[in-house]
Amino acid sequence: MMHQSRHHMNRRLVQFTHGLTFGLLLALATLALTIGDTQAASSDWAVNEGGRMRLVVLPADPDGRREGALVIEPNPGWITYWKEPGDVGIPPALTLSPGSTAVIESIGFPVPKLLDNSGMRDVGYDHAVTLPLVIAGAGPETETLTVNAFVGVCKNICIPFQADLTVALSSGDAAVAEEASMISAARQRLPEAPSDDFAVTHYAMRADLKQLDLTLRLPAGTTEPQVFVSGPSGHVFLDGKAEIQGDGKVQVSVPIGKLPKTYTLTGKRWGILVLAAGRAMETTLAFD
Repeated sequence: MMHQSRHHMNRRLVQFTHGLTFGLLLALATLALTIGDTQAASSDWAVNEGGRMRLVVLPADPDGRREGALVIEPNPGWITYWKEPGDVGIPPALTLSPGSTAVIESIGFPVPKLLDNSGMRDVGYDHAVTLPLVIAGAGPETETLTVNAFVGVCKNICIPFQADLTVALSSGDAAVAEEASMISAARQRLPEAPSDDFAVTHYAMRADLKQLDLTLRLPAGTTEPQVFVSGPSGHVFLDGKAEIQGDGKVQVSVPIGKLPKTYTLTGKRWGILVLAAGRAMETTLAFD
């Protein structure tokens, strides 16, 4: 259950002392303008009791697409969530301001952890995390971009964290090296696509929808893979039992918990994330 926190944020008022020379004031003003220019691709930080978050957007490519990122920094001892949060929690959700011509084409999620929290199992992050984005339709003529970010942060209680994050855009801006590097690094932390040595080779759901049977091809040296199966929204299945066979193949049986009433599997797309031998692979299971 989610509870609203009653704690109030403490705000620190910073005051300058007297005696600053005119030259020093001028230097500070120049520095402030420079910082404002170099941070033009980032929103202000939104802050709540459990942490802070901001939006970063890079200049448009020739096709009008912009790479970006939602940066979430939980406070020490707090966590935030993967796209399927586990037993409790709030998955990240991003929406553009009404009337915007832009579209969020994709959101990437770095490899999460399975976190035990007072007997509940969460899937998420106990550290700062950067979710890389691709935004289309925010062309050079777009002056500002506002994204409503809704995430959850948790420490004993789970607190909804919602904020409008506005970024000033300019066709003449060059990508700030630090922000471009941050987004590139975030993309490097995303799970890899299926490959010759790491893939789902077969999958089938039992007729009673109680068990998903998987055959995986895993990297050499795998002893015990960890499997996250994300089904209908709000459902993630974690308790797969693996039987390692020869030639790098592994059979995994994943018990499927209670699905929504009248749920029909045909035509649905589920996700699967597999962690093995220090690597992570993510793909889609299509039930046709």
